[in-house]
Amino acid sequence: RLKQLKKEVHVLSMSATPIPRTLNMALAGLRDLSVIETPPRDRLAIQTVVAEWSEGLIAAALRQELARGGQVYFVHNRVDSIWEIAALLQKLAPEARIAVGHGQMPEDELERVMLRFVEHQADILLSTTIIENGLDIPLANTILINRADRLGLSELYQLRGRVGRSNRRAYAYLLVPAEAELPPLARKRLAAMREFSDLGAGFKIAALDLELRGAGNMLGGEQSGNLDAVGFDLYVQMLEQTVRELKGESVQPELDVQMHLGLDIRIPPEYVPEENQRLRMYKRLAAAESESARADVVRELRDRYGALPAPVENLLAYAALKPRARALGLQSLERRRDQLWLRFAPQAVVAPARIAALVARTRGAQLAPDGLLKLPFPVNGAAAVLAETTRLLESLTPAPTPA
Repeated sequence: RLKQLKKEVHVLSMSATPIPRTLNMALAGLRDLSVIETPPRDRLAIQTVVAEWSEGLIAAALRQELARGGQVYFVHNRVDSIWEIAALLQKLAPEARIAVGHGQMPEDELERVMLRFVEHQADILLSTTIIENGLDIPLANTILINRADRLGLSELYQLRGRVGRSNRRAYAYLLVPAEAELPPLARKRLAAMREFSDLGAGFKIAALDLELRGAGNMLGGEQSGNLDAVGFDLYVQMLEQTVRELKGESVQPELDVQMHLGLDIRIPPEYVPEENQRLRMYKRLAAAESESARADVVRELRDRYGALPAPVENLLAYAALKPRARALGLQSLERRRDQLWLRFAPQAVVAPARIAALVARTRGAQLAPDGLLKLPFPVNGAAAVLAETTRLLESLTPAPTPA
């Protein structure tokens, strides 16, 4: 909405831990990125412990915090068994005042529970993950998270951020069941929480979360919209064009030249057996606009698969012709028996005098009012077809302006 009011306005979005898709937008250049690495004054890093569930450990953690006049969060993300945990905590710390809060409570009752804890009328707040955002209670400096293996990395980071909001040392205990065999992803999440406990680690956490979860399934059935029909490459092009338009930059639509010269242009399966590798090479050639980029592909193909077969040589020549045709403003370039048809787009940059000169010196050439140029083309053989097509495009290309 701000951008609609004024395109030039600057917007700064702030997040303790950007979610994977937001971070991916920044890394892809769709958003600029700034990182605040300086912590608040007198802030201390949170001591993080990953441990098996143990009543002795829980009792010791509660006693340590209560002994210094502090408060404790205990996160148990199951409403059906939360009162059993409350009874256990009361048994482990008989002197503690315990408050219980969860999202299924009536709003006014939950508000009363939270106010009790904020005003230090309760020593332990037993709750579900509803406390992960917005709480800033300086006296609460110990948090115990039950079944931490079931929570996501960003969620764990947000929960841990509820403590350590003063100049006191804070402690976070990530509890996992003693008998459970943790999945590999859960192990990585817990290891990251233990490793990235220093101040300013939010960006590292977000980067690892992006690596573990990915940036979102752009093309899958779970994703709403028509990306599966559009395709990822076209989606990225459209997204880039839209971003430039929103920034107020001029955007010229890029022509997609249709080329049909009747030649065998492919990467044969017997040359590159792996289908994924063939698709990768097709994609790289389609994106290669410069001679050096195409040379890189050729070097890799020769290095990995040997001498180039004729269809691949033809494909490389096609890849070199396409930028020339696009630069002239051609919509299509088609070989039909003994003719070559060149259809120009309305915004074609070729000089009319060059087209007129070509038509005048070529017997049988025709130029239709709709921009279709038909040239006689009695050429056979892949090498001859490609060489003659290149020559014709060069004859229409304006000479470079001297510096």
